[in-house]
Amino acid sequence: MFRFRKNTEGFLDQVIREERVIFPDQRTEGKEFLVSFFGEIRPKPGRKNRDAEKNMGVVIDKLQAHPALLRCLQQAIYSQLINSKLQSAITESGIPLSRGFWQELSNRLKHKIIPPLQDETDFLYVLNSIFFKKTDYKWVEAISRSSWIRFFETTGFRIKGTDKRIKTDLMRALRTLSFQVAQLGLEREVLHYLPEAIRDTDNAFVGQHQAVQALGKALQADESDAVMLEASGFLKEQIKDCYRLVEYIQESHSENGASLQQTYLLLILNNRLERMQLIADVLDADTHFDAGRLTDIFRMLVRNEKRKNSILEFLSQGLGYIAYQIAEHKGHKGHKYITETRGEFFKMLRSAMWGGLIICFTAIAKNLIGKLKLAPFPLGFLYSVNYSAGFILIEQTNSTLATKQPAFTASAVAASLDVRKTEGEPDLEGLAATVARVSRSQLASFFGNLVIVFPVTFLLAWAWHQLSGQKISEGEAAFRLLKDQHLWRSPSLLYACFTGVFLFASGIIAGYWQNKIRYGRIRERLLRHPLLNVSLSSGRLAWLANFTERNTGAIAGSLALGFFLGFSGVVGKIFGIPFDIRHITIASGNVSIGMYGLGLDQLPPQFMLGVLAGVAGIGFFNFAISFTLAFIVAIKSRGIHLSQYPRLVRIIFRYFFRHPREFFLPPRPAASVLYRPLSGSGTVTDDDK
Repeated sequence: MFRFRKNTEGFLDQVIREERVIFPDQRTEGKEFLVSFFGEIRPKPGRKNRDAEKNMGVVIDKLQAHPALLRCLQQAIYSQLINSKLQSAITESGIPLSRGFWQELSNRLKHKIIPPLQDETDFLYVLNSIFFKKTDYKWVEAISRSSWIRFFETTGFRIKGTDKRIKTDLMRALRTLSFQVAQLGLEREVLHYLPEAIRDTDNAFVGQHQAVQALGKALQADESDAVMLEASGFLKEQIKDCYRLVEYIQESHSENGASLQQTYLLLILNNRLERMQLIADVLDADTHFDAGRLTDIFRMLVRNEKRKNSILEFLSQGLGYIAYQIAEHKGHKGHKYITETRGEFFKMLRSAMWGGLIICFTAIAKNLIGKLKLAPFPLGFLYSVNYSAGFILIEQTNSTLATKQPAFTASAVAASLDVRKTEGEPDLEGLAATVARVSRSQLASFFGNLVIVFPVTFLLAWAWHQLSGQKISEGEAAFRLLKDQHLWRSPSLLYACFTGVFLFASGIIAGYWQNKIRYGRIRERLLRHPLLNVSLSSGRLAWLANFTERNTGAIAGSLALGFFLGFSGVVGKIFGIPFDIRHITIASGNVSIGMYGLGLDQLPPQFMLGVLAGVAGIGFFNFAISFTLAFIVAIKSRGIHLSQYPRLVRIIFRYFFRHPREFFLPPRPAASVLYRPLSGSGTVTDDDK
C-alpha cells in the first residue's frame, strides 16, 4: 500500500565505509575518484544550480569529519598533478584572444565542427574528464567564492619538497609567462603610457623576469627554504609593481583615453600576472597559500574549457573589450549625475529645471516645423537639427536632461562590481546604497524637467497665440497630440522603449568619441597644427583645443540622439511600420500644447488621466530600457557574470524597505553639537535653536 524509497549509499559514504586508499601512481583510479567525488557536488538533473551550494557544504563537512576521505581526495589530486602536463593549462587556457580576433574566430569555427585532439597527459584533459558536462561551469560558478575557498583550505593540499616533477613543470610555466609579460610590457601601447621617469629604465615588466630567473636557479640548486622564500618574495614584489603599472595606465584612461589594442594588452597582462602570483605562491616553501587566488583561476579554467569553442562567448568577450574603453569614460562622467548630499540633490534639481526650460523651446519649435508642408526627408532633417540643438545647448549650459543620465549612471554603478579593480566578491550592500543615490538623483532630474516643461510650454503656446493670432495646434491636430501620449489608446509605451534604445546608443557614441579624442591626443595635435598656429592667435587656438577635448564626445552623443529621434517617425511613415519615438520631456511639451489647443474646459478628466499616465509610463520606459542596456554593457565590459550574484536584487529590495527615504530624498543633515561656555550647563544642537 505504501511504497518506501530505498536509501541508497552515496559515493562518499561508500569510500568512508570501505576505507579506500589511493596511491600517487594510480592515475586512472585517482581520476575516477575525482569524477565521482565532484559528481556528488553536481546538482541532479532538473535541479537548480543553487543545490550545488548545499551539496558543497555537505561534502566539506564530511571531509572535516573523516580524515580517511580527506587523504583519498588529496592523493587523487596529487596523482593527477604528478602524471599530467600543467604548462598549457596555466599558460594558455583562458588567456583572452591570444591569437588575435580573426584567427581566434576562425579556429573556434573549425573546432566547433571537428573538436581538436587533446593529449591525455595534459591536465586540461583531466579537467574535462572530471567536469564532463557542457553546463558544469554554471554550477561551479553558482557555488559562492567563499565556499570554494573553504573547500580548498579544507583540502589542505601542498606541494612537498620531493615533488620535483610538479615543481619543474610549474617553473617552465612560470618562465613562459615571464617572457610574455616582459614582451607585453615593452609594447608601444603599454610602454608609452607608463610614468615618464621609468620609460627608459628596466621597469617592473622587465625586472620580474630577472626575479623568475633567480627563483629558477634556487629551485634547480635545491636551495634551503629560507633562500626560496627570499627569491619568491622578491618575485612577488616585482609582480605587485607590475600590477601598479597596469593600474596607473587604467586610471589614466579618463584623461588619456584607451585603444582596443591597449585595453586588450592590459587584460592579458593582468591575466598572466595573476597566474604568476599563483605559481610563486606554490613554490615559495612557506605554509601560507592563497586559496582565493586558486579559486578564481580554478573557476576561470572550468568556464573556459566548457565554453572554449563557443562563438557567442567569444563575440561577447570581444564586445567586452570594446565596451570597457567606452564604459571607463561613461562611468567617470556618471558620478556627476549621482547625488549624495542635500546640496548636490538641490543643485541637480536646479540644473534639471534649466534643462526643462530649454526643452520647452525645443518642443514649440518641433511643432512649428511640423506645420511646414515639406517632404519626409527635409522634415526629418529639420526635426533632427532642432532636437540636436536643444540637447547640445543643455550640455553647454551644464543643464540636465533626465533621460540622458541612465547611460552614464549605469556605468558608474557597474564600476562598483568591477572584478578587475577589486579583489574577491564586490560589496553588494554598498551597491544597494549607490542604487538608492541613483534613484533619488533620477527622480530629482525628472521632477526638475517636468515641473518647468508643463507650465512654461503652456505659457509659450499662449504667447504664440497672442503674437500670431493662431494656435500652434488646435482641433483634431491638438487632440492627436494628446492621444499620441495616451497610455492605452496609442503605442506610446512601445515607442518609449525605442527611445530608450536610442538614448543608450547615444551614450555609447558619446563615450566612444570622447575616448578617441583623449587617446588620439587631439588637443596636443591641434595646439601644434602648423596651419592653425599661423591663422589663429595662441589664446584662440588654446580655447579651440580645450573645447574640442572637453566637448566632442557630448556633442557627438547629442547629435546622434537628435538624428535618431528626428528621423524615427519619418522612417516609420516611409516603410509603413509602427516605428516612432516618445521622449518624456518632448511628450510633456506636446501635452501642454495640445491642452492649450483644445482648451482646458474641453478635456475629459478620464481621458487626461490616461494621457498623464502615458507620460509617466514613457518616462519609466525611457529610463528602464536605457539603464538596463547600459548596465548590461558595463558589466560585460568589466568581466562580471550576474549569475555569480543572485543576491543582488534581494539586497536592493531589503535596503529599500530599511531605508525607503534614501530612494526618493537626500539624507537629513546631521545635527551639529554646539558647546556652551564653561559657565553654562549642557549642550545644544542646531535643532534645539
